[in-house]
Amino acid sequence: MLTNLAIKNYALIDDLNVSFTDGFTVITGETGAGKSILLGGLSLVLGKRADLGSLRDKDTKCVIEAEFQIDKYGLNSFFDKNDLEYAASTIIRREIHPSGKSRAFINDSPVTLDILTDLGGRLIDVHSQHQTLKLTENEFQLKVIDALANNSKDLLDYQKQLATYKETSKALQELIDFQKEADKEHDYNTFLLQELEQASLQEGMQEDLEAQYEQLNNVETILEQLSKGYQLLNDEQVGVLTLLAELKQASNKLSDYGNQYAQLNERIQSVFIEIDDISNELESFRDTTEANPAQLEEVNAKLQLLYDLQRKHDAQDVDELLAVKKRISEKVSATENLAADIQEKGELLLSQKEVLEKLASSIHMKRQKAIPELQRQLLENLSNLGMSSASFNIELHPSESFKDSGKDDLTFLFSANKGTNFGELKKIASGGELSRIMLTIKSILARYEQLPTMMFDEIDTGVSGEISHKMGDIMQAMSSGMQVFSITHLPQVASKGHQHFKVFKEEDGNTTHTRMRRLSQDERVVELAEMLGGKSLSDAALAHAKQLLN
Repeated sequence: MLTNLAIKNYALIDDLNVSFTDGFTVITGETGAGKSILLGGLSLVLGKRADLGSLRDKDTKCVIEAEFQIDKYGLNSFFDKNDLEYAASTIIRREIHPSGKSRAFINDSPVTLDILTDLGGRLIDVHSQHQTLKLTENEFQLKVIDALANNSKDLLDYQKQLATYKETSKALQELIDFQKEADKEHDYNTFLLQELEQASLQEGMQEDLEAQYEQLNNVETILEQLSKGYQLLNDEQVGVLTLLAELKQASNKLSDYGNQYAQLNERIQSVFIEIDDISNELESFRDTTEANPAQLEEVNAKLQLLYDLQRKHDAQDVDELLAVKKRISEKVSATENLAADIQEKGELLLSQKEVLEKLASSIHMKRQKAIPELQRQLLENLSNLGMSSASFNIELHPSESFKDSGKDDLTFLFSANKGTNFGELKKIASGGELSRIMLTIKSILARYEQLPTMMFDEIDTGVSGEISHKMGDIMQAMSSGMQVFSITHLPQVASKGHQHFKVFKEEDGNTTHTRMRRLSQDERVVELAEMLGGKSLSDAALAHAKQLLN
């Protein structure tokens, strides 16, 4: 419930700080005194967009702070979800700076307007003339029926299943759309894949082929250089091996004359062995190397195929071609498996639809059972509010599609007088009738749901006399289980409040201020008397005011 409201520098309010209790609180004041300003300030902490023009002093920031006792609202999960510190006594603050910048806080943690609006809607239900129009919307009407039907758990299960069903349906449609496009490309991708597979791509093959090509294409030069190398090593007169043989003999003779010569001999022996091995290898290469035009052509053809594929697929090397091959292979494989995937997804969707149908059917049957009870309570309460001839025709019809609220279409028709045709509320109910119907519905909802603080803004407009007494009684009865506010012009309603605040204007020189204060019992008598008979207080008006309070 709302326990405190502080407003600074907003419209005609320079500094206002009021505390509230539970039960039924009434707020009165002359037209233009600033009751709408009070509501405007409150709406800012509930998430309404800020208007720079609402600053009283254009050079000073506007601060509005509301404190709520929320321990009975089960909002711990909301605070956890939004990473906020939970406190049984929670403070919401809104600041509007002269620059136009607006900031919002929950327990001193900055939050977005969306989060503020979400929390605000869970704490206070401000009923204005605009909200009365919700009464004419099917979504609101179904909410009322569901409250009586105790459908909250079934609706939660249904909405979770509907979200899953929609995800599956979307995934299935994406598969079908993908298949349409994939079928167009499948043949071409299959051709590309076959072309790449025929190339027998392997890592490092391009380097190997290019090396083979260089050898085969330059075989004469290679043979010439191999022969030349072999000749340099093996010439009988000046060949390297011939000279090394002589060197080996000389060093061998020296090895007996000291360790240093023995070591030198070992090194010369090693060099001779290595050069001799090189000579043998040169001879082997020379004898086995020969021109092979057929192999050269084959290697060249493989290289040209690689180069052509690289140009075709904009690849730099074989590794990139292998990556291209993998992607195309996945596309071909995905296309070939699509039919099975689509069938599997379709079967899953059907099973989810069956579950959804059962949940929707359960919700529908509970609604059907609740409608007669809703009609009975509506007619009973409206009869007490001077609408004894009112009647309702509420019918459910199966919908063709799944909606967030179930699978029902609702017809909610109203007739204000006997013998008149039924019609939609928004077309045939007057403003006063809509207000009384809405108050009745809110009072019914209060018996079945844990509603937030309710604030009625002149819901009693257009009624008077005994009907206003009854409306006051309804709001007072509602306040036994919740905090209820009523901004009213009717003394009959104002007299029902457990606490009574008056909004008034006060002039200070050339400046006008909006003030608000709680009235004592004697002040309430005077306020009610003025509401009954005007500023000139008569004994009759004072007596009537006392009678209303007693």
